Amino acid sequence: MLPQDPFMLLSTVNMKLRDDYTDLDDLCASLGEDRAALESKLAAAGFTYMPEINQFR
Repeated sequence: MLPQDPFMLLSTVNMKLRDDYTDLDDLCASLGEDRAALESKLAAAGFTYMPEINQFR
């Protein structure tokens, strides 16, 4: 289960993307998360997924 706090979520997702997953689709499929919902939650906090660096910024 991923954290609900957007800043903890950002930290956790970026760490998992860096250490364990090739891209956001891979992370979402593995964890059973909805990509659109995850991106929306992080976008509400001002973060966007950048596939070229495989991180949210």
